[in-house]
This record gives sequence, structure tokens and C-alpha cells, in this order.
Amino acid sequence: MYTAHWPLLVSAGMRLIGAVVVLGVGLQIIGWITRLLQRRFEAAEADDSLQAFLTSLARVGLQILLVISIASLLGMEMTSFIAVLGAAAFAVGLALQGSLANFAGGVLIILFKPFQTGDYIEAAGHAGTVHEVQVFHTIVNTPDNRRVIIPNAALSNSATVNYSANSTRRIDLRFGVGYDDDIDEVKAILQEIVSGHRLILDEPVPQVLLAEHADSAVVFLVRVWCHGGDYWSIHFELMENVKRAFDRAAISIPYPQMDVHLDSANE
Repeated sequence: MYTAHWPLLVSAGMRLIGAVVVLGVGLQIIGWITRLLQRRFEAAEADDSLQAFLTSLARVGLQILLVISIASLLGMEMTSFIAVLGAAAFAVGLALQGSLANFAGGVLIILFKPFQTGDYIEAAGHAGTVHEVQVFHTIVNTPDNRRVIIPNAALSNSATVNYSANSTRRIDLRFGVGYDDDIDEVKAILQEIVSGHRLILDEPVPQVLLAEHADSAVVFLVRVWCHGGDYWSIHFELMENVKRAFDRAAISIPYPQMDVHLDSANE
């Protein structure tokens, strides 16, 4: 009895061994092909986001072909296997509607380019530098070096702020001074600070404006333009320089306070 089944067992074992070998070799070939695609894209100086997306898509497609090849090697009928695979794909598609939406979102991002690799964006409740756009999600690195994986559907269906899209940005800062301080002197000090800063652009012209008569302060608005990469350097330097200049000129910076009056007649 066992002798009669021996050829079948040997055949099945050989097929299983062959499938394992094909799997190992296939994964190696897929890795080689994706690396080759990456080098070709880099040589062609293709967009980084497009490179990552197409490479990821090619990897997934080749892995699906590898699974079909292994199924054929194991003796499965291709017609039946494809029919089962189609039914399974339909069922999985219903179960993974979110993943399909993420794939469609990735295609939209690649086509319309609301952002690209290296841009600093704010979207879906997160802010950071785009590291890579993949088939189903986008990888963003935050300023404190955390990695955030954002589904592409969320990025393509919600508002996205791209801080790197334009080469220049405007910095708006507000400074409050006391009502007893000389506003002409305050304005002259602020104007001198922004005019002498090496990174602030001459055009558009920097503005120093009296913006508000607040409850406890006269508020000045400073508007200056700079290159996008200099935004935070200028922001922090202006905050420090203004405080030092106000201290030297004895200009007060008010803070919220409350006066409490006691009625001695009720004691």
C-alpha cells in the first residue's frame, strides 16, 4: 500500500522543494529588479515621490506573480486557481476598502503632486518632512525625529498645508508695550532691528504697524519676508533681539494683571 503511494509522495515532495526554491530565488530576483528600477529612476533624475511609488508598486506586482507561479508549480489548475483568486480578491477588496482608497489616494498624490519628497507639510493632524510616498501610505518625519505613517486616503481627501511649496514666507510677530511708552520710539527700535537683520528680504518691504489697543498693552505687528528655510532662525532671533532692545531702552512689556480693591466699609 505504501509502495503504491510512494511515487505520489516523491512527486509531491519534489514539487514542495521546487516551490521553496522558486520562492527563495523569486524573492532574490524581485529584490534585484526593484534595486535596478531604483537605480534607473535615479539615473533619469525622476521625482523622488514617483520613484518610491513605482518601485513599491512593481514590488507588489512581482510578488503576486511569484505566488501564482508557486501555485502552478504545486500542481494547482490555473483556471480554477485564477477563479478562486478572483473571488478571493473580490472578498478581500470588500474587506479592504480602506486599502483600495489608500492606493487611489497614492495615485492622486503622484499625479497632482500637492507635495513631494523633502517638503514640510501639515496634514491629518501631523506635521513633518515627507520622507517617502508609497503605494498605500506616506512616511513623514517630524521635527523631533518621529516617523509618522499617514494613509494616502487621508492625505488626498483632506486639507494639506505645504510649507515648502513657495520659496519665500512671511513672518508675523506681535509685541506689546505699555501705554506710557513712546510709540514713535518703539516703532523706530523695531524698524531698526528688522532692517539690520541679514536674513530678512528687502522686498517685500518689512512692515512695523501699530495693530491693537489691547486691555493692558499697545500691540505692534511686525511683518517681514524671508526664504522658507530661514523662517525659524529669523523668528527666534527677532524675539530675542526685540526683548534685549526693549530692556536697553527701558520700554516695558506688560503682562496681564488684576487690581483688587477692598471695601473697608463692610469690615
